[in-house]
Amino acid sequence: MFDRLRSDIQCILDRDPAARSTWEVITCYPGLHAVVLHRLAHGCWTRGFKWLGRFISHIARWLTGIEIHPGAVLGQRVFFDHAMGVVVGETAEIGDGCTIYQGVTLGGTSLYKGAKRHPTLGRDVVVSAGAKVLGGFTVGDGAKIGSNAVVIKPVPAGATAVGIPARIIPSKSGASADATPERKFSAYGVTQEDDPVSQAMKGLIDNAASQEHQIALLWQAIEALSQGRGRDCMPCDAALEERFAAGKLKELVGK
Repeated sequence: MFDRLRSDIQCILDRDPAARSTWEVITCYPGLHAVVLHRLAHGCWTRGFKWLGRFISHIARWLTGIEIHPGAVLGQRVFFDHAMGVVVGETAEIGDGCTIYQGVTLGGTSLYKGAKRHPTLGRDVVVSAGAKVLGGFTVGDGAKIGSNAVVIKPVPAGATAVGIPARIIPSKSGASADATPERKFSAYGVTQEDDPVSQAMKGLIDNAASQEHQIALLWQAIEALSQGRGRDCMPCDAALEERFAAGKLKELVGK
């Protein structure tokens, strides 16, 4: 029990630069309190003391602002960071090393009792602030859920889910989506490069700029040919220079 507690404390010290000491984590981190109280509530729940488990989870919700159903399964080194307003449903499963931020819901879309109604998170999953993961599917190891995303379908391992409803962006390297050269954890999960709408807009801008460049080259070639033959056949509105402001448009959509 104490080894697991030490592991939980260490994972907070590793992932939160604001954590300055073990004593501060023990006394001032509601995410740690919620995990410890959930283990007590889950132990009561699995041993048949259903009401007691629910009552402990109710007290934990009141103390921490984090609502975890006593039937939910939590792995090791799970970190609820700034996690006011988090809701974890009865049949949810959270794998080792997951990080969950404030306002996250791991909810269900079915009213059938006994069914798998809530999501299963693999190892090292990052669920960003305000995200809603709804349904009895699996979010693969190392996946990321972007802030305020609404996920209603499975997310492959290492992929990123963003938007409403969430769009899936595969991992570029095939490894964990939140892996960086410096460290394997990426706070809040999503970077600017993970916005598919922004990436699509930048692709269209690049394509339009390339077409204008080609058109300008064609008009310049036509002008050279016409001057070589001693006559001017260039229309007055020929685009000899590029005027497409690709740089400004990229700044607007996020360079």
